[in-house]
Amino acid sequence: MTSAADYLVDRRKLARQTRFWRIAAFVAAAVAILAVGLRAASTLPGAGGAHIARLKISGVIAGEEQTRRLIHDIASSSARAVLVDIDSPGGTTEGSEQLYLDLRELSEKKPIVAVVGPVAASGAYIAALGADRIVVRGNSIVGSIGVLVEFPNFSGLLDKLGVQWEEIKSSPLKAAPNGLNPTSPEAREAMAAIVADSYTWFKDLVKTRRGLSDEELARVSDGRIFTGRQGVELKLADEIGGEKEAIDWLAKEKGIDKNLPVREWKPEDGLSRLGLISLAADAVGLKGVGDAFRRADNELEASSLEGLTSIWSMPGR
Repeated sequence: MTSAADYLVDRRKLARQTRFWRIAAFVAAAVAILAVGLRAASTLPGAGGAHIARLKISGVIAGEEQTRRLIHDIASSSARAVLVDIDSPGGTTEGSEQLYLDLRELSEKKPIVAVVGPVAASGAYIAALGADRIVVRGNSIVGSIGVLVEFPNFSGLLDKLGVQWEEIKSSPLKAAPNGLNPTSPEAREAMAAIVADSYTWFKDLVKTRRGLSDEELARVSDGRIFTGRQGVELKLADEIGGEKEAIDWLAKEKGIDKNLPVREWKPEDGLSRLGLISLAADAVGLKGVGDAFRRADNELEASSLEGLTSIWSMPGR
């Protein structure tokens, strides 16, 4: 009888534990779904009445379609002006160009101020040029004006392994360089030509948007980075400050009511490869876990860049 009683007690304990974890899992899932719903609802065009929109540009820029859709939605919303909050080392040159063009189109409907946080370098600086004004912190990082193309070369390793890569192609420069054969002088020259062409476009954009002379452009276009203070002195940015200074300028120069609420706009899906996990972790109070997944997502994006890139980053960042 004692064994039967103990068995029943154990079964009841197990049933209670199972119910507890089922309820906990349900609550966590419900909170995550609610958070996703609130995030999506917050991006509905025109929701919330007149306001100043805040659009965040962070991580690696690759011309994400969800960001483009968000800019389009802001253009048709009740937002009176836009603050573009930038913290990015850049990304693909084409993706940065597309972001610049989208912001210039948006600026035809609403005044835009780029507010630079820790860094707006290379492709992210291209995006900042799409704004009507650039505000930086004194110790922000700006600049890194330049273009590069990178590719691995495994030919030496293959030689050591006794492996030869053979190919038949229509012309010497087809699919060159490929990383499996030594890069020929002709292939290197061809790649250098497209880098030079894109670099000229980048410099011309900076010169036009920032109103620089040839001499002023030469001082800032050798690929180096600058602090925000240096950037203002060199005309890469307009003012030292943050959102307050940006809103003050909007009020003074564009007639925007400085007392309007600032509302952050986020992508409707907001869910990249690891986005749902990080969002759910935030929702249940595990912010550190969510941040770790977001960092991993940015590293995945950076490792998958293709084509010409305009990016700056400290080693190991």
